[in-house]
Amino acid sequence: VQLQAFGGGFVQTGGSLTLSCAASGFTFTDYAIGWFRQAPGKEREGIPCIRRSDGSTYYADSVKGRFTVSRDNAKNTVYLQMNNLKPEDTAVYYCAFPRYDTSCLAFDYHYWGQGTEVTVSS
Repeated sequence: VQLQAFGGGFVQTGGSLTLSCAASGFTFTDYAIGWFRQAPGKEREGIPCIRRSDGSTYYADSVKGRFTVSRDNAKNTVYLQMNNLKPEDTAVYYCAFPRYDTSCLAFDYHYWGQGTEVTVSS
């Protein structure tokens, strides 16, 4: 199983970034998929998840209205569009998938790969 996230970088407050994640080694369409982030000294925070069954999406309150998760099943890729970025969004972002589709609601991820770092300056 491989999940490789791309697209991180340095951005100013209010800016936008789009992260992408290429998945391989498993049947992409069999799983929900999403993202979590981890800032230095803080606990891991699940942010968005998109189910495999009906494409329903779930977001943490901290990113609701600013972030959008989407998936391209033909390309085995998941995206995270991040708008109106804030300094508190600074973290390493990981794409991940849960063992079960219903685990998406709780951002209960079981597998993840290399992250990509996002830094938002104030």
